[in-house]
Amino acid sequence: MGSSSWIRRMFEEGVELKQRYGEENIFDLSLGNPVVEPPAEFFQELKKIAEHPTPGMHRYMSNAGYAETRAAVAEQLCLETGIKFTASDVIMTNGAAGALNVILKTVLNHGDEAIIFAPYFAEYVHYIANHYGVACILPTDEQFAPRVDELAKAINKRTRAVLINSPNNPSGAVYSEKRLREIGKVLRQKEAELGTNILLVSDEAYRRLIYDGLKYPFPVHHHANSIIATSHSKDLALPGERIGYIAVHPECHNREDLVNGFIHVNRTLGFVNASALMQHIVRHLQGVTISVAEYQKKRDFMLDNLTKMGYEMVKPQGAFYIFPKSPIKDDVAFVRELLQLKVLTVPGSGFGTPGYFRIAYCVEDKILKGSLDGLRAAARKYKLTK
Repeated sequence: MGSSSWIRRMFEEGVELKQRYGEENIFDLSLGNPVVEPPAEFFQELKKIAEHPTPGMHRYMSNAGYAETRAAVAEQLCLETGIKFTASDVIMTNGAAGALNVILKTVLNHGDEAIIFAPYFAEYVHYIANHYGVACILPTDEQFAPRVDELAKAINKRTRAVLINSPNNPSGAVYSEKRLREIGKVLRQKEAELGTNILLVSDEAYRRLIYDGLKYPFPVHHHANSIIATSHSKDLALPGERIGYIAVHPECHNREDLVNGFIHVNRTLGFVNASALMQHIVRHLQGVTISVAEYQKKRDFMLDNLTKMGYEMVKPQGAFYIFPKSPIKDDVAFVRELLQLKVLTVPGSGFGTPGYFRIAYCVEDKILKGSLDGLRAAARKYKLTK
């Protein structure tokens, strides 16, 4: 509990502050809980199912999920990647978190290593530890992209997986095609050198939330031993419904064993299967996404105002977070100061990157606007304002 997520810790403190001062007086930028509602197509499918239920639609199914839903996911992946995914490559899961735990439980033996890059989603270290693995944390460059030289040095015979997250939580960085190509090259070289198989696990929960006309570079194009773990929490604004999937590259080494392992572990970890109702719905929504322009507008608003205040940050290219530098070395202390100004953020230490703090801008515009006074007051205190 002592090392539990800073994100949740700040969220809980926010609940207490809202009870004390009134919700309208607290500006909570701590949790990536989308304020955007699901697209109209979601409610149309929900209504259709409610009005025309089919017999057996709420019963158990294959632990991998409905064949029709898996086929729909595979078809969309084929369209987006050009790689011939089929239903047999897909396992429906309880969100991306469920997907990652299923993958790690399947591939890690006691003491095996999984590489992650800081800044990383705070729960990764716990997911790896859940299954008796060792998290090997590597640095990124000034743009928060993985450092390939550090990756090459870190890989050893105990390395089973490299876990990447692009667009990244908390930085909003999108890893470039060039960097992904370099990562794939290093992994293949190390596989040949060590005589092992190293999985590239790509957490793609924010894949469709990408800005400025950028095209998403798919990691599966650069390493055959790769696995996609994702969810519809962000692209369909369904975080509470816990629906996602695993997709294994069709040319992945031991693909059939991996898929069978994931199916088995999906059951034995207690997930059993992904929500039947959600599988029926998302089957028809694989090509649908919430309004990305709405999030880009929020990003631009916060980026412009924070820059004017004097904060330094890398411009986010995706997701819905900004990761500015803390004006003081102790990012935890700075976040505590913002808390006194009734603005909730999360220290970079919680993401393995001290000296920064995370702002989640997936909230109502009035909360973003209301947070500016506190952020400006802190900037003035530390003489950031130009």
